[in-house]
Amino acid sequence: MALKDIRIIADDRERKCGIPALLKKAGLNLEVTTLQVGDYIVSAETAVERKSIQDLVSSIFDGRLFDQCSRLREHFEHPALVVEGDIDELVNVVENPLVFYGALARVALDYNIPVLPTPDADHTARLLAAMATRRGGSTGPYLKKIRKHQDVRLQQLSTLSSLPGIGEKLADRILERFGTPLKAFNASVSELNRVPGMGRSRAERIKKMLDTTIEPASDSGQARLTEDGK
Repeated sequence: MALKDIRIIADDRERKCGIPALLKKAGLNLEVTTLQVGDYIVSAETAVERKSIQDLVSSIFDGRLFDQCSRLREHFEHPALVVEGDIDELVNVVENPLVFYGALARVALDYNIPVLPTPDADHTARLLAAMATRRGGSTGPYLKKIRKHQDVRLQQLSTLSSLPGIGEKLADRILERFGTPLKAFNASVSELNRVPGMGRSRAERIKKMLDTTIEPASDSGQARLTEDGK
């Protein structure tokens, strides 16, 4: 297959990582547009979500990763997750690597989405080109009519998962107990402590974070943190 016959669609937000430029320079048939699901579409049945080590860790803690996996699985028969970068960077971005590996295990086992590691953008571009040359898959349009994701519950869980020490399961228990994130944010330490699996120390950390005020930077350029506005 000639390179000009290899078609890949890239999300326009991927321009800054340099991969679209590499694909275009190689002579592939590249289209750049705004994708609602995934970062690259390499066939009618395969969309790829690409994440750097830093972004992957961030997406685990803010809940984006599993939301994105759900969307990939919903709309594509053979989605994939590409993790790009040096795995040794983990020590600089996460205290407990088990959180990272646990999330990848869930992606692979619960969502049945393969996790493909690459060391850098150049190798990611090569992998995408190889995926786009596969034969024997289903046929159909690359770009599908996908409604904008408006699952309020997933958005609420993502919001709660951004709290310190809160994973998806605990976020689900919090939402079940309080009904809305706003009620959870306004809850006292004692009320939060009643959520199964919460623990008082974690409840106190959450309230401390929610009650901490960041004062405007002084003339020295340093901001000051206070609790309860004091």
